[in-house]
Amino acid sequence: MPGMETFNPLRDAVPLGEISRVLVIKLRHHGDVLVSSPVFSVLKARAPHLEIDALVYADTAEMLTLHPAISAVHTIDRQWKQLGALGQVKAELALYRTLKGRGYDLIIHLTEHWRGAWLCRLLAPRYALGPVVGGRSKRWQQSFTHLQAAPRNALRHMVEANLDALRRIGLQPAANERRMQLVPGPLAEAAVARHLAGFGLQGGDFIHIHPASRWFFKCWPVDRMAGLIERLHADGHAVVLTAAPSKDEQAMLAAIQARLTQPAHGLSGQLSLKELAALTKVARLFIGVDSAPMHIAAAVGTPTVALFGPSGDKQWGPWGVPFRVVASTQHPCRPCGIDGCGGGKVSDCLGALTVDEVYVAAGELLPNAERKRT
Repeated sequence: MPGMETFNPLRDAVPLGEISRVLVIKLRHHGDVLVSSPVFSVLKARAPHLEIDALVYADTAEMLTLHPAISAVHTIDRQWKQLGALGQVKAELALYRTLKGRGYDLIIHLTEHWRGAWLCRLLAPRYALGPVVGGRSKRWQQSFTHLQAAPRNALRHMVEANLDALRRIGLQPAANERRMQLVPGPLAEAAVARHLAGFGLQGGDFIHIHPASRWFFKCWPVDRMAGLIERLHADGHAVVLTAAPSKDEQAMLAAIQARLTQPAHGLSGQLSLKELAALTKVARLFIGVDSAPMHIAAAVGTPTVALFGPSGDKQWGPWGVPFRVVASTQHPCRPCGIDGCGGGKVSDCLGALTVDEVYVAAGELLPNAERKRT
């Protein structure tokens, strides 16, 4: 097959030329799903004949829909639990029948979720890969024909950790194949163009800032974010602020706006995930914290300033674009992975970051942003 490996020292490598359909399972949050997108791209590039499906939670599906390497995105809705026992069973059976009807030859399970192991047993593909999980029973191990070793340190980016699944079955991704990919689509792009026109803006005219995360211990203090926006406004930059529809995130944006002498353009809670991607794609620069929107910015190719506190920037930082990570050098305890110091939801390491530090990082990337426009 074109693009296939001609030699591989791995004795149990999966012969991709002999299979037709693959299911990749990623049951996690939005950012986790998006950083798995290169898995699909690499598989399709190396074996163009493959039909590659994804199985994700319904609320994360837009991270992968329209991806050119994916044939179908199947979903599990977390709300099935609200249907009652009978309703949930019916929904689960419908999904099982759909997946069974696809006749997968290979299943790649990228997390430790037990559902992936059960599906490998029920769907009985010729090959099945899952991660090594400490303390799991033989039932887990026997659900797979191949087991993928997990990284032993926190310095390996999650994009590479996901691609290790392909390495385990005999593929070695080239450097130029490892980009994330998210396709907004024409409907989302048209909706964003209308929003921007309402502000008197068009693509390339603005800096996009998404200050919140679903985990507030990852967020920079409101007064600092307002101070940064004031500096950007003073330099003549238009700023578009976004937030998810949650009340907490919208309250954060309102608090930032209340501190500004000149309000920023706001799209709080008004955008779908695809529309958020379309907006970020045409921004000069993205500024945000460790969150799904930061990964979206990287996936659509926008230079990114990312503020990191308790989470690890080596594992989760922007991937494949010009970027600056702003993180405290005064706190050797980071990254700790704790939800705020002492579990108190406030992270001192983020509070230590100054407006000047983030402003300088943004200024360093704006020349890259200008090259992106041209």
